[in-house]
Amino acid sequence: MTATRFELIPAIDLLGGQCVRLAQGRYDAATVYDADPAAAALRFAAHAVPRLHVVDLDGARAGRPINTEAVRAIAAAVGALPVQLGGGLRDLAAVEDAFATGVDRVVLGTAALRDREFVRSAARRFPGRIAIGLDAKDGRVAVDGWLEAGEATALEVAKRFEDAGVAAIVHTDIARDGMLAGPNLEATAQLADSVSIPVIVSGGVASEDDLVSAARCADRGIAGAIIGRALYTGAIDLDSALRRLASL
Repeated sequence: MTATRFELIPAIDLLGGQCVRLAQGRYDAATVYDADPAAAALRFAAHAVPRLHVVDLDGARAGRPINTEAVRAIAAAVGALPVQLGGGLRDLAAVEDAFATGVDRVVLGTAALRDREFVRSAARRFPGRIAIGLDAKDGRVAVDGWLEAGEATALEVAKRFEDAGVAAIVHTDIARDGMLAGPNLEATAQLADSVSIPVIVSGGVASEDDLVSAARCADRGIAGAIIGRALYTGAIDLDSALRRLASL
């Protein structure tokens, strides 16, 4: 396995213009880690990371982008480092506006469950720049900022976009997100086994060992891991983790 096949992706979640982390997707369980998200982005960009993952939590809940200026500031601060953005992007105009802020890729979550043709149209219009976010709660895909669980499974939704040309799937286990309990790697690997789209694991990554375990599933289609709280608390040292992954 080569390190280039697996991406370690730091996360910045935006709530009220600040960098926060939620516990299990609960908006009432937010911890503020930095009042200046662009400064947090710069700290991550000082390391050899391949991209940043940014989520507009207010936007996900409202169904429209809210933290646009914070996103613009992040993209400007990190320059050429690619930024992928999710949260509240429900139509082509919102996607176009997101790209105008300087982000490289957008992640469509609720829309992937509710508006299949919009996602397919976006993927055709912006080749290689559209990902889908599948956030699972008790095995079912949740929508509207994780506030509502639907009936479809992650695999059922992923299969709908097998031929759509999406760049990646971000698969999050909501029960583990922000809990430092380890990712649901087996569920993510099973999803990756079942589709040809690269899958990024998210939620619960707590240690370098979690990253190594995920990276060793690269041949099953796991393309990377998103890390949030473990970086902010110091449970994972970014330089050390990148060195260890590069040695695999």
